Amino acid sequence: MSKPVIFVRQRGHVEEGDKTPHFTVVAVVGADVDFYVQHIRKSEVEEIAQHMGAQVVFMESKKHDKNESEDN
Repeated sequence: MSKPVIFVRQRGHVEEGDKTPHFTVVAVVGADVDFYVQHIRKSEVEEIAQHMGAQVVFMESKKHDKNESEDN
């Protein structure tokens, strides 16, 4: 079995220096795990991944352009 993967991305409405969690979990592959928080800190997701032997993928957050079509 391959190593579990946790995909996270940075939240859009968080500024540098804010004391709120900056990340949200997008998906988990290869493990049966539930996250009970809406937003999570980087250190928290890294610690969870370490304990379950998972890899963390930090996805690039792209702002949605209202002029682009949904097909792109």
